[in-house]
Amino acid sequence: MLATLGKRALQAIPTLTLVSVLVFVLQQAMPGDPALILAGEDKTPELLAQIRHELWLDRSLPLQYLHWLGGVLQGDFGLSWRNREPIAGLIALKLPVTLQLGSMAFVIAVCIGVPAGIVAAVGRNTWWDHLANAIGLAGLSTPNFWLGIMMILLISVHLGWLPPSGYVPLGEDWRQSLATTIMPAFVLGNAIAAVLMRHTRSAMLSALDQDYVRTARAKGLSEWRVVLRHALRNALVPVVTLGALELGTLFAGAVLTEQVFTIPGFGKLIVDAVFNRDYPVVQGVVLITASLTILLSLCADLLYVAINPRLRTG
Repeated sequence: MLATLGKRALQAIPTLTLVSVLVFVLQQAMPGDPALILAGEDKTPELLAQIRHELWLDRSLPLQYLHWLGGVLQGDFGLSWRNREPIAGLIALKLPVTLQLGSMAFVIAVCIGVPAGIVAAVGRNTWWDHLANAIGLAGLSTPNFWLGIMMILLISVHLGWLPPSGYVPLGEDWRQSLATTIMPAFVLGNAIAAVLMRHTRSAMLSALDQDYVRTARAKGLSEWRVVLRHALRNALVPVVTLGALELGTLFAGAVLTEQVFTIPGFGKLIVDAVFNRDYPVVQGVVLITASLTILLSLCADLLYVAINPRLRTG
């Protein structure tokens, strides 16, 4: 198993290289000149030429890419073109916010989606099954930004239960931090819960039809022990795969959600960087996000072994 994980880790190198090339090339294809934005109102030809030279914009694209990649390999993502702050510092400041939001959203999704999928599979073709499928379809169909706005209007404006926007660091005041992140976490986890519910139901239906489940029932074991100990353990393998992938998509979903709730995380950072043509910040954020997604995939491989004993002998 360690050899397999080592191979997967080596495969991540060309993947990250391809991601870095794509994000670099696609950004260069965006309309607009970063030098014009950074120059402000004093757009003299001399100033524009100086800015382009300082930012390597007057070099060829391969040289610009190699210059940026050389810094990244040394742990230096460069400086933000907009505010001249180290990008590594911006990432270290914003990443914990998005990680907290994404972790809470994933916990909410698992706590809702997996039990709902189990109940729907055990009570197939009953009203429990139909209700779970209807809720799952609603979760998949509801846009995050619309749900966020509706929750702000209902819970914050009309009921006054939670603050409508903002963020308080977890270390500063954990109660206020949870109060400011629970709504956006639910918005993010809503669609993931629907996906987990549908896949858990499908995997459980397949597991409940297996011979080992019928054997467990023939031994006189209780139904819930058969479901939770025998069927669920085998059904969780594809669900873990999906969960790891969906956890990675939470970073993409956080872009709109953080904008709606004014949370200063990765999503807001990359949106502001795109509007300001701050290419190094966008490249750094995308590269870190891709690295986290690959890391989550490796963690999923380890969970396979913990969940399914048959893989330990492979």
